[in-house]
Amino acid sequence: MNKIANYFRESIKELTEKVTWPTWPQLQQSTMIVLAATLVITFIVLGMDFVNGTVFKQAYKMLFK
Repeated sequence: MNKIANYFRESIKELTEKVTWPTWPQLQQSTMIVLAATLVITFIVLGMDFVNGTVFKQAYKMLFK
């Protein structure tokens, strides 16, 4: 039981003293970067899905007339 209490004590000490937390502007900037990257990747996947769907529809029309 002493090991568990020691683990929690050291974890709290590390979180309060050793970890450097981002400032509010840094956090906002990081959030905007993540949102922008998410939107870019979403539109890339959307485009790939549209192209693949179109290609497969045309292929099915040619193969199964």
